[in-house]
Amino acid sequence: MASELNRIATDFINKKWFEPLILSTILINCVLIGVETYHSSNLISAVQQIALLIFTAEISLRWLARQSASDFFRDSWNVFDLSLVLISFVPEAMFSSGAIIMSVRVLRVFRVLRLLRAAEEIKLIVAVLIRSFSALTYNGLFFFIFLYLFALVGLSIFKLPEPVNEPTRQALAQLTIEAPRAPANSPDPYGTLGETMFTLFRVLTGEDWTDVHYNLVTAHQLELIAPPPWLIVTYHVTWYIISAFLLLNLLVGAILNNYQIIMEETRDKSKS
Repeated sequence: MASELNRIATDFINKKWFEPLILSTILINCVLIGVETYHSSNLISAVQQIALLIFTAEISLRWLARQSASDFFRDSWNVFDLSLVLISFVPEAMFSSGAIIMSVRVLRVFRVLRLLRAAEEIKLIVAVLIRSFSALTYNGLFFFIFLYLFALVGLSIFKLPEPVNEPTRQALAQLTIEAPRAPANSPDPYGTLGETMFTLFRVLTGEDWTDVHYNLVTAHQLELIAPPPWLIVTYHVTWYIISAFLLLNLLVGAILNNYQIIMEETRDKSKS
């Protein structure tokens, strides 16, 4: 009986129209998830329930068509799909906490990620990212070391003084007039270690980082900080070169290398 169910489920999954049906259901489901952020109706809810039933039927067929339980759960896509289906069946009424209900809703939105298994090319990209995770971890640690180092240096030499006396208070007020921060409620970009790290990340993205530089030059002219303009320029340009051109290229290089490896492995499998 079990072998007969396995054969029927396998034949059903291998039908030419099965994958297009699932893909179409995923696309409709994803579109309606976005539509629900603007408008809700009984029709949308009904279609969502039908999509959930189709997803449930799909994962059930994949379970029946398995070679073994370990083989089923060894496939991360099966685990991912099963988790999303089970989460979708959790009723919000059983929770009294608004935070938990919101968490359940957020997890259900992750059904959009089912599009990742819609095509072999997308699966390849996901496989590359997974394969690159260890390399990205070490590259990220390498990046954080430089970020932390530059943040400590920036905090030490660019932090604005506290208004402990009247001349300093007047100089800070003049700095606000001549070099206003954007937005106005933003703190000293090098006032704390955390804010300094955020400023360096801002420099990396290229978001108005020249304003940070010129504001520091103005602060030097008002004798609020000691570093001269050439040191301010050297610090920021050096960080931008290291972070944007060196560290990011290391990340891209690791991904491209793993992409080439997986492409070769896929090509060898198709030949065999």
